[in-house]
Amino acid sequence: MQILVCIDDTDNIESRGTGELAEMIAQAIEKHDWGKCSWITRHQLLLDPAVPYTSHNSSMCFKADINIEYLQLIIDYAAKFLEQESQVEADPGLCVAVIDDFLDSKSLIDFGYRVKQEVVTKDAAYNLASRLNVHLSEHGGTGQGIIGALAGAGLRLSDNDGWVKGKVKINVPNNIINVRDLCSHPAIDKVRNIQGGYLEDSELILLGDMVKSLLMDGSAVVLVHKLDEANDLSLWTTCSKKQLANYEEMRTLVENQ
Repeated sequence: MQILVCIDDTDNIESRGTGELAEMIAQAIEKHDWGKCSWITRHQLLLDPAVPYTSHNSSMCFKADINIEYLQLIIDYAAKFLEQESQVEADPGLCVAVIDDFLDSKSLIDFGYRVKQEVVTKDAAYNLASRLNVHLSEHGGTGQGIIGALAGAGLRLSDNDGWVKGKVKINVPNNIINVRDLCSHPAIDKVRNIQGGYLEDSELILLGDMVKSLLMDGSAVVLVHKLDEANDLSLWTTCSKKQLANYEEMRTLVENQ
């Protein structure tokens, strides 16, 4: 079976980030042979004075293929882990959702996009989780993180929100690489022109200072744009962090229309 594991609000400014804790949970699942985990995605939620958060108000989620008998073990492990590893002043929340034909995917996805746009209460999160038969639990502080945890699961389920955790590090001569070789990296499935359309395997890309993948149509996708002044070797270059942030904001607005 496939599950989504999402956590939120575990850290403070000085501590290990929520993404690192999600990575540790995923590593434990694989170490115990409970299942195989995918890459972790970061999902940006509403930035508003009414919403308490450490620095960015984002949740972290990963998908895992597991045997059904390990589901409760994974939930129990993740819950205990958050209680032990989250900071005292944090308000950690955990969501574990089984992806099957019984899951009301639309309601969960809609909740995720709602939390990106407006302030949502804990009661609303618990009511939806109960209706969808999704595990949702708080593990310290106010437990406010359950809202982001449930939202992050919905956004990951949408297959079209968030960034893959971490920067892609590839050392190649002159920072130029073809699409085929770039997609051999485990955190990259495809390369897409920011204006639309996927690149062919043989096309060349100039790697910028930061290479990150976005979750698009269920794949980890690197966005590129045409160079202002094309050189002899490359026509494309990876998008900057600002360009990616603008693109992410744009597709959120489109989704909510």
